[in-house]
Amino acid sequence: MAEPSSSFKPVKPKLKPKPRTPKQTPESKYWSSFKTHQIPNLISSVTSLTFSPTTPHPFAATYSTSLTLFSPQTLSPSSTISSFSDVVSSASFRCDGLLIAASDLSGLIKVFDVKTRTPLRKLRSHTRPVRFVKYPVHDKLHLVSGGDDALVKYWDVATETPILELQGHKDYVRSGDFSPVSHELCVTGSYDHTVKLWDVRVADSKSVLEVNHGKPIEDVIFLPSGGLVATAGGNSVKIWDLIGGGRLVFSMESHTKTVTSICAGRAGKESGEEGRENRVLSVGLDGYMKVFDYGRMKITHSMRFPAPLMSIGFSPDCGMRVIGSSNGVLYVGKKKTKEENVESGVRSFWSLGQEERRVMRPSYFRYFQRGQGEKPKEGDYVVMRPKKLKLAEHDKLLKKFRHKEALVSVLDGKNPENVVAVMEELVARRKLLKCVENLDNEELGLLLMFLHKYTTVPRYSGLLMGLTKKVLEMRIEDIRCSEALKDQIRNLKRSVEEEIRIQHSLQEIQGIISPLLRIAGRR
Repeated sequence: MAEPSSSFKPVKPKLKPKPRTPKQTPESKYWSSFKTHQIPNLISSVTSLTFSPTTPHPFAATYSTSLTLFSPQTLSPSSTISSFSDVVSSASFRCDGLLIAASDLSGLIKVFDVKTRTPLRKLRSHTRPVRFVKYPVHDKLHLVSGGDDALVKYWDVATETPILELQGHKDYVRSGDFSPVSHELCVTGSYDHTVKLWDVRVADSKSVLEVNHGKPIEDVIFLPSGGLVATAGGNSVKIWDLIGGGRLVFSMESHTKTVTSICAGRAGKESGEEGRENRVLSVGLDGYMKVFDYGRMKITHSMRFPAPLMSIGFSPDCGMRVIGSSNGVLYVGKKKTKEENVESGVRSFWSLGQEERRVMRPSYFRYFQRGQGEKPKEGDYVVMRPKKLKLAEHDKLLKKFRHKEALVSVLDGKNPENVVAVMEELVARRKLLKCVENLDNEELGLLLMFLHKYTTVPRYSGLLMGLTKKVLEMRIEDIRCSEALKDQIRNLKRSVEEEIRIQHSLQEIQGIISPLLRIAGRR
């Protein structure tokens, strides 16, 4: 068991220990219920991910010069299209799921039959690489594309000709999306920092609305209501109100590096669409996936991956989340269905019953014929069973190398000696800073509350002062995005300033007393 280096105090076992488990919000439980599977060896960075709008919602991933379709049941490739001459940048399913369009960096857009992989149309008009292609939600005949020639084109797929050439961007057009409520409205984002709303019914091909994100835009999406748009650029994700004339609703700056992709997702109850709440999911080069509740304007969940993340997709039935990384690995989070949960529960019940029938325990009457309750007779040799030391919850977690959970558990206990003991053990294992980095906002609040109370205590200040500095350096972005964490930092600042004032007063008193003591010593 980890103990502070200053003193050793044995922990007395409790007769009825209260089990302590790390607190987890319903939102975190929901996103943690997605079991992550890895699909490796996709050669290069995954540039885009898209789900079919029709059941069972297969998904497509673009990487290198290939477009691969994956089965949602087995997560194995069902078909691969490799007829591209350059890197595939984007893909989009038609609203009926029968066709898929894909663009590459040669400036070509191809439309394929999903079942036969037959190329049906080739759309060539862009003079530079095409960065995105998108089908409307309720239109089977048209699509929109944009590329490095700073042009947005609205295509008639049947005749392979662009109907409109939308001009207005001054730099690379990187992303776009159609309105979920109208197939005549689309929005595009560019490296010129602007997002433009287009209406294909407008004859002069000018944008009907423009907003400035302030950074080169990597991705832009319509939110399900159709009146809000989310943009990603730099390390921020911003929500804009189109109905309100392009008013900025909120800016989320939780990422530490460039946000590369965003998508709309839903969280909530299993039964019924009305119980679900909309979320914005974002990924970035810092390796984090963030879940943003734009109804309450706060981050509700965060998850870290071992590589920079390039793309993200969320299935329409809320059963799967797919993330593409820069090293060619897909991280597929699949939610268990009720049938799978019942089947696994029945299987574990029967296996437990068989195990209990096989094992013969020493406490059974068949093992000891006279029974353990009988008192020993004179001359019997009594074997005393040593009492088992009952470990605290955080010590059990440390023995299992669950370092973050051990830290959160001991912070809940509000025993400063145990907290410092666990921190010193994590320092010895070189895991303390990693634990701090992986704390969510609620757990980070517990840590800051503890630092506020005990940083100025002399016996703990040697460790806690250095830890406080590291926490501020590592989690400054998360602190800026949370008012609760800001309040904790203000309280911590006040306690440190008060301690400094006390130390100055003590130094002044020492300066007054020292000459008097010298004079008294001479006499």
